[in-house]
Amino acid sequence: MDKNKILIIEDDIDLRRALNIRLRANNYDTVFAGDGIMALSVARKERPDLILLDIGLPGGDGFVVMERMKNIADLACIPVVVLTARDPQSNKTKAMELGAEAFLQKPVDDAELLSAIAKALRNNAWVEPMV
Repeated sequence: MDKNKILIIEDDIDLRRALNIRLRANNYDTVFAGDGIMALSVARKERPDLILLDIGLPGGDGFVVMERMKNIADLACIPVVVLTARDPQSNKTKAMELGAEAFLQKPVDDAELLSAIAKALRNNAWVEPMV
């Protein structure tokens, strides 16, 4: 069985490294984008199974990334888990309205992160038709 590929869109290099270690230790492949501009390009090229998305990004925040993804057929169906330090009061509602599968606060507990990823992947799993 192939490993699920997760695109980590995060501008903090230390957090990106920490997430990479956590996810690889749990049998996920990872790819990265450090800003909102690269996010869509990397997503198109890599075709991840899930996107872990920060909201506070240079080059277009996470909300802009989500809005643009909705208008690109290849990317619109990729589940997004938002991971942010921003205030959940208003940001969570906006993220969920834009289609996020989960909204997590930094710093995130490993179990909570892995659970949200597994749930988002399960919710978006599809079975290839038999030929």
